[in-house]
Parts: sequence; structure tokens; C-alpha cells
Amino acid sequence: MYNFFSSSKGIILTGLFIGIGAFLLQFLGNPANMGICVVCFTRDTTGGIGLHRAEIVQYIRPEIIGFVLGSFAAALAAKEFQPQSGSSPVIRFVLGIITGTSALVFLGCPWRMVLRIAGGDLNAVVGLFGFAFGIFIGTRFFKHGYTLGKSMPISKKAGYVFPLLMLGLLLLLIFSPEKDGSVYNGLIYYSQKGPGSMHAPLLISLGIAFIVGIIAQRSRFCTMGAFRDIFLFKETHLFSGLFALFLAVFILNIIAGKFSLGFENQPIAHTDHVWNFLSMLTVGFAAALAGGCPGRQFFSSGEGNNDSATYIIGLFVGTAFAHNFGIASSAAQIGPHSIFAVLFGLFICFAIAFTHIKKN
Repeated sequence: MYNFFSSSKGIILTGLFIGIGAFLLQFLGNPANMGICVVCFTRDTTGGIGLHRAEIVQYIRPEIIGFVLGSFAAALAAKEFQPQSGSSPVIRFVLGIITGTSALVFLGCPWRMVLRIAGGDLNAVVGLFGFAFGIFIGTRFFKHGYTLGKSMPISKKAGYVFPLLMLGLLLLLIFSPEKDGSVYNGLIYYSQKGPGSMHAPLLISLGIAFIVGIIAQRSRFCTMGAFRDIFLFKETHLFSGLFALFLAVFILNIIAGKFSLGFENQPIAHTDHVWNFLSMLTVGFAAALAGGCPGRQFFSSGEGNNDSATYIIGLFVGTAFAHNFGIASSAAQIGPHSIFAVLFGLFICFAIAFTHIKKN
């Protein structure tokens, strides 16, 4: 069956839709320069179910749920739902933790990095250089035979588990709504101030994310893959989609008067360039070793890939760690343990890379 979204026009359309959708979600209530942030929204969701107690970032985000359910629906329709697992699950779990902690030192995932640049945040340009360099390091290991091994087919029932978990989170959100402005309604947590209190209407967020999940599954959209393919193959197919995402948000920010060029006074961002660079270098390196950026891992989990689901569980744990142990940055400065977390994560990434080279 012909897959339009795998074509050059299809990947560009995917990037444009994600960019327009992200801008619309910002306009309707999501935080500035954070229409869609996979790691931040994972962090908010962990707070929503009580895995951390940072009251300003607690809300079960329907966007990440929509990614999985949309990808799941697309994979079923295209007969691409092929559950698999077994490729170094514990290592993928650790890479998810490293991604979560390091991204929250930067204050955003690769998608938010692009959204921040499109809003004029030059701190995110520093992060972009780090992210690209981290992926470049990963590709050097690819050329020397790095691999986490081969995933094996598993039962379809096992592939249904993670989408069902996401559906469970959605049901929690729907049937346990915020009551009387309280932080805790007896089942889940809701921020009353800060980024977690800022969100677009549930059904709109879920609907946009569901469509993103469908088209991203069909197009194989991935920020890490965009740079990996350039470094390894000089191929710009995936990068054209990423650039389209940037261009859509950049133009819409200009039209709406939301573009503000500079380093200072950017929404939910700090100006520590060294750690903006090194934290995103670690994110890029970890994403390369895991085989996909955080967004791509959510889409793959909807296809039944339990290796990606294991990475996402690590991402949940990592984002909770980031706030429980003083790793996450604030808009004013990096966290008290940010430096240790980034350097230790980078060390672990190198250890994983060197110990999984399969040929001389």
C-alpha cells in the first residue's frame, strides 16, 4: 500500500502539521514555546500521578497519550502492528532515565528546542549545537558496529499493554477532573500555578496529538533521525520535516507578534550556555544509542515496540528523578545537582557505546 507520508511531500506535511498544532496548543493555553514538549509533558504526567511533588508541574498531559493511541491506530490500519521486544531492555530503560534528567537541565526535549528557536530563544540554538554533536558522536559508534542487539517478535497481547496503559491515564484524567481549585483531588494532582497549570482544552490537545501520532507513525518522523541521516548518509529526507516544523512555528510567531530574539527573558529558559550545550549533547547521544528521540519512542511504542515502551518508562522515572533530586533547572538557573547528573549520564552513554561495539 502506497504510503504518502513516507514521501518527500509527506514528511514536510508532517512537520508543518506538528508545527501548526504546537502553535495552536500554545495559543489555546499550553506554556509559551512549549506547545508540544515530549519530555516536559512526560514530567508533568509523572507529577500528575504523584511520582514527584513539584506542584508547578503536575498535570496528566493528553498530548503524549494521543501520540501513542494515534500511532497504535495507524499501525493497526496499515497492518504494521508488529510487537517486538528483547533488545537490551535494561539499557534502554537507563537511556530513558538519562534522557529525562538531561533534557530537564536544558528545559525541553528536541521538539521544544526547535519551538524555542522558532520563538527567538538563542539559548536553544546553543542546545541545538549540543544535540547535533551528541548524535554525531553516536554515529561514530554506529560506524564501528554499535548495536543493542536484535528485537524478537512477541505476542500481540504484549504489544497492547503500553497503549492500554496510556488509555488508563486518559481515563484517570477524564473521570477525575480538577475540583475546587485543589492541588490533589483524591486521585491525581493538578498544578494551580506554573507551567503545569497552563494547558489547552483536553479534547483539542488529545485530537491534535492523535493526528500527530498517525502521521508521525506513517512518516517515521524523528528529530534524532534527521541529524543521524545527514551525518551517516548525507540524506535530508527526515531533516526536511524537522525544518518544516521550525518554519511553520517561526512564521506563525512572527505573524502573532510572539517572536522575541535574544538570550534573556525567554519563557521557561535559562542562560547557562555550558550546560545548555552539554545537557542536549547528552540527550542527543542517548537518543542515538536508543535508536530514536523521545517523540519517536512514543510513536514506536504504539506500534507494539516494547523496547521503546521500556525507554519511555525510563523517561518517566528520569523526569521524576529530576525534580525529586534537584536535577531539573528553573528559568533562573540550573539545579543544584544538574552538573553531576549530566556528566554522569554522559559517562554512562560512553560506557554503553564502548561495550556494545560488535566488531573490531
